[in-house]
Amino acid sequence: MKYRKKPLIIEAIKFNELKPDEVIDFTSGLAWRDSHWDRGIKHMAIKTLEGVLHAKHGDYIIKGIAGEFYPIKSEIFLESYEPAEIEVL
Repeated sequence: MKYRKKPLIIEAIKFNELKPDEVIDFTSGLAWRDSHWDRGIKHMAIKTLEGVLHAKHGDYIIKGIAGEFYPIKSEIFLESYEPAEIEVL
């Protein structure tokens, strides 16, 4: 049997290592600069339903339908999502 993913609208932000506070604000504090930040490795740690995951510069952070957050690689995000025509509040 084959299945199609239901269309749904999500919120997302693209991680820019020059603006980590945008990710922290977007996730309401569930993301933070990881332990390697000060050594020049600009990753964000994000508390997800599966545990702590890491986002690299250019990755997207998605807010799921249950309010959970998780990172997704840019290439996969751009293949899976397109801009919505309605604005999410």
